[in-house]
Amino acid sequence: MNELGLKMKGLYCHLAELNEDVKFVFQDKESVPSVYDHYVKLQVKVCAFSPLNIKLLMELKLQEDFLPIGREVAGVVLEVGPKVSFFKPNDEVVGILPLDCKESGLSNTLLVHEHSLVKKPENVSWVDAAGTICDGLRAYMALHTHTHVSAGTTVLVMEGANPFGTIVIQLAHHRGAKVISTASTVEDKMYLEGLRPTVARVVNLYDGKIDLVDSCLEETGGLGVNIVIDCGVQLYSKEDEPVAKQHLPHKHDILSLLSVGGHWVTTVENLQLDPPDSQFLFRKAATISFLNEEVWQLSNMHQGKYLHILKDVMEKLSCGTFRPQLDEPIPIYEASVAMEMVQKKQVKKKQVVRL
Repeated sequence: MNELGLKMKGLYCHLAELNEDVKFVFQDKESVPSVYDHYVKLQVKVCAFSPLNIKLLMELKLQEDFLPIGREVAGVVLEVGPKVSFFKPNDEVVGILPLDCKESGLSNTLLVHEHSLVKKPENVSWVDAAGTICDGLRAYMALHTHTHVSAGTTVLVMEGANPFGTIVIQLAHHRGAKVISTASTVEDKMYLEGLRPTVARVVNLYDGKIDLVDSCLEETGGLGVNIVIDCGVQLYSKEDEPVAKQHLPHKHDILSLLSVGGHWVTTVENLQLDPPDSQFLFRKAATISFLNEEVWQLSNMHQGKYLHILKDVMEKLSCGTFRPQLDEPIPIYEASVAMEMVQKKQVKKKQVVRL
């Protein structure tokens, strides 16, 4: 029984009709049906939150009046279907629910396909497992699927003090890369300077006195950065950008600091490049990749590779390579407020709900 006293409750997102304003509400849900085929019945212990990509959901026509919230889950297998081969009852597992899942991760019990889950190491807590699985997947995509980080490469992680940036920094250090990061507040700068292994340089962007391009070229001896992982960029002049984006670098800054053969991994789905930008990339033989972790859920062509990444994320967590930046677990009755803050990007640490 959860803290609401209602066994079959879930958190859902209610989409407004004419805009992207969202409300997060608890709704009753139907009882979980019996297990079948490759599905397992999961008792959820912990659920972590990430912002909803509402535009993607609308483009894929997956949006409904009420969208289930909470896809990063960790829990115990209660029952297994007749075709399940990876798990047995009482296994401790963690995973990411598919985009078209009708169930909220804040439900006590879920039916989940076995190919969406991996085993949780015994020495990893429920909170750490659920709080790391998605950011770990994104970090692997950025540094291994889209690029090939290795010893001797230089990686620029924009806004490295956020949960995703922290995991990227730790994975890059594990592979022997030199890491540069940016900070938009004094607190972020202090956090990044306290990381071990140390970040080679923390570029302060919050007062406008330090130039990002000059700092990166100075740190790399004028050669430029091999890999850039952004968290948003300015596409237009500063006057035409909203206030929330004015601390971000301009796309021309990113292009200027890339090395020959460099890789820019972007989270900006509407990135626009003008012909001179493309010519600049061509002269450097550089590339741009789009970081969209949902691609694994949209095609099962690389299902084995996807599960291998999730397993490796858990192994890195188990051996201490990954040290996630998590907030204290919150009770379920505070979940709607927490998710609203996550959606508005008003929190610095990963939000995790303990059921």
